[in-house]
Amino acid sequence: MHWYNGALITDSLTTGSSVEKLLDDPGLRFGASVFTTLRVYANCLEDPRSQWQAHCDRLIHSIKAFQWRSPNWPAIYKGAEQLKKYYPILRITLFPDGKEWITGRSLPPQLSRQQQLGITCWIAPPTYTRSFPTHKTGNYLACQLARQLAQAHGAQEAILTSLDGHALETTTGNLWGWAAGQWWTPVSTHAGYECLPGLMRERLRRRLAQQGTTVNTQKWTPARLRSFEAIAYSNCVVELLPIHTVLQGTQQISFDPRHHKLRSLLQQIQQTANDR
Repeated sequence: MHWYNGALITDSLTTGSSVEKLLDDPGLRFGASVFTTLRVYANCLEDPRSQWQAHCDRLIHSIKAFQWRSPNWPAIYKGAEQLKKYYPILRITLFPDGKEWITGRSLPPQLSRQQQLGITCWIAPPTYTRSFPTHKTGNYLACQLARQLAQAHGAQEAILTSLDGHALETTTGNLWGWAAGQWWTPVSTHAGYECLPGLMRERLRRRLAQQGTTVNTQKWTPARLRSFEAIAYSNCVVELLPIHTVLQGTQQISFDPRHHKLRSLLQQIQQTANDR
């Protein structure tokens, strides 16, 4: 079940079907699309934690940057309302001609366990960089390959790097580190250091700012990475996922996945007050 171009689709692949038309869409075939993935809290798009408007704003930013046709926003909302009855995770994809495609899925099955115990990440070489890194485009081949190689090294996720070997982001989220009594996140706006301005990261930064806590932005050199007591990555699906081990070449760097600051940061995500 999915939503495409203003209609809920449940038919199979038959000649002339909506599914066949979707599969023939150049935007799908060539990765010419932008998307956003949201987690629907309390089965409500308007729940502050769902960040509906922020996800729409992300899409608007990208289609303006690429000079694409504006979609039918009421239809997108209607489609999301239909699919949220069945799926807690929605992916909204926009094509250059203004058509929309919304799909749904379940939460990752090991999410709760991984939030408690953490995961292992592998440092990917700089050849694995995302296309248009400040936008979520349909071309995610570099990320998929990096994650595939990470799994071959016994890790669950990969950390993408700049040309000079600085950590930027994981294949699916923004990095966080705790050291010297402060939170740190990588630089994301300078040439050679671009990464996605994640909605969960921005939400957490606002939260922490309201409490008088500044999130420091700095290049994550290999030395900086080793200095952290705890690290994690965030996105709108997993919320915050601790990292207990980073594989860097032949070295293994260990972190505390149960650090009390990680627990506190996760609690910030799960609260609803002051998020409007």
